[in-house]
Amino acid sequence: MARMAGRRVLLAVPVLLLVTFGVFAVAAASPFDPVTAYTGTAGLTASQENLDQIRANLGVDQPFTARWADWVADALRGDLGDSAVLRMPVADAVAERLGWSVLLAAAAFALAVLLGTALGVLAARRPGGPLDRCATATAYTLEAAPAFWLGLLAIWLFSLQWGLLPAGGLTDTASDTVTAGQVARHLVLPAAVLGISQLPWFFLYVRQGVGDALAEDPVRGARARGLAERTVLLGHALRSGMLPMLTLIGSRVPELITGALLVETVFSWPGIAAATVQAATAVDFPLLAALTVLATAAVLLGNLLSDLLYGLADPRVGFDG
Repeated sequence: MARMAGRRVLLAVPVLLLVTFGVFAVAAASPFDPVTAYTGTAGLTASQENLDQIRANLGVDQPFTARWADWVADALRGDLGDSAVLRMPVADAVAERLGWSVLLAAAAFALAVLLGTALGVLAARRPGGPLDRCATATAYTLEAAPAFWLGLLAIWLFSLQWGLLPAGGLTDTASDTVTAGQVARHLVLPAAVLGISQLPWFFLYVRQGVGDALAEDPVRGARARGLAERTVLLGHALRSGMLPMLTLIGSRVPELITGALLVETVFSWPGIAAATVQAATAVDFPLLAALTVLATAAVLLGNLLSDLLYGLADPRVGFDG
């Protein structure tokens, strides 16, 4: 396990370098001007000399290769640079927002895995039954539904029509303090929407895996020995049927990140979504690079986690092979 993790970490280094290089290259080719985004309306009346000085201060007067090399060198020393659009150090900007994004993604991921697993097991127990048909049809429908559309629908139904849950933000409008109760209430809708948008894949994988396991000889032998149906289902079929789902964890991380950005925008959740949009439109090189590194590292960690879980669940899989 340690050897495999070490190899993955070593392979991640050139991947992250290549990704950040691509970010600087694409940003340099972007039609957006970072100086215009930085100065705003004041730039309309500024002299060319002042604009050139601002361009030099921001470091965007250099070739993107030089900017990328400088950013990598500073990042290795722990300095992620300053965000021009947020007017603060990149490390502080990420630290302020990352925790809220992780909270949202973790709650949604837990909901998708737990609910998808439970529904998948129940559907596989009686294939073709009412629950199986209803849940499968709903899953295929949700696969085609964009996360932002589900978010808008949830706001219209639960906030505007029924008034049960807040429509967005982190705290109540009249409150100037952040409390755990308010955060929990405001978290319900965005976490539920993001989790439901990811649920179909977990449900379908578990349903198929458990259904196949129930038809295997070891499970039929367990039933023939008179074991309780619950023991057969949870102790034998579920463990075998969960193996394909474990490989899904890593592949869903990019979709989870994309969905989280959309859901955060719809619900005005104070995560990294707003910073990502601002960094992209303002061509904020340091902030763009830092956010891209975070997203890429999350994907790599997700893939590693799925491989480790698969190896732990199935001893026949070797970690060091």
